[in-house]
Amino acid sequence: MERVTREGSRGNAVKRVQEWLCYHNLQVVIDGIFGFVTQDAVMNFQFFNGLEPNGVVDTQTYQALVKPMTAVLKNPINHSMPFNEAVAEFARLHLSVHPREFGGDNRGPWVRLYLDGHDGDKFYWCAGFVRFCMRQAAEALNISMPMKTSGSCDYMAAQGENEGFFVSEGDVTHRDIPTGSMFLVRKTDNDWTHVGLVIKAEESVFRTIEGNTNDDGSSNGYEVCERSRGYSDKDFIIFN
Repeated sequence: MERVTREGSRGNAVKRVQEWLCYHNLQVVIDGIFGFVTQDAVMNFQFFNGLEPNGVVDTQTYQALVKPMTAVLKNPINHSMPFNEAVAEFARLHLSVHPREFGGDNRGPWVRLYLDGHDGDKFYWCAGFVRFCMRQAAEALNISMPMKTSGSCDYMAAQGENEGFFVSEGDVTHRDIPTGSMFLVRKTDNDWTHVGLVIKAEESVFRTIEGNTNDDGSSNGYEVCERSRGYSDKDFIIFN
């Protein structure tokens, strides 16, 4: 992280700082201009995190800002657990730091993490979140990914079907769906609008962790959250 001060600093490095200030509930405009408001927010962040409140974002301050993301990039899991359970464990780790958008629709550091550096209006990221948790699980367990993945729900469904992991709503019961399976919200027989992870399947509902949603269940929400869903219009990708 390049040293950023309030005197005339502008550009993407400043935007990154402003995004993280917003994450820490120090709301500033994300405009890439390091002015007095941003400086004041930095000083508040520094004060409440035991750093010298000088309003300068040096390496130490930036590392403190991004610490929640650094934490989820570690692999603190039991390396002997099954793949699907490892996927769920990483999803819980992400949920614990409440990733969400900043700076507009489908924007911010968490979106870029899940979508390999991309963000913006058209970059829906529910599948990216699932893919990222799967990658982390595979890397932690030192195994190959069980199927090809993508930032697209339809691609996920197609690849799951190609590899024999896809199960239609009518062909599954809650007993068949282990923790860490994927669910897909079906619009038509060949179109899916949202994907997330099953944490616990019960008889009439299943519990999830999913990205790019919110408490209302939007398929273009703003956060990673935990939800309950019914089985209607859902298909599943189940790793055996």
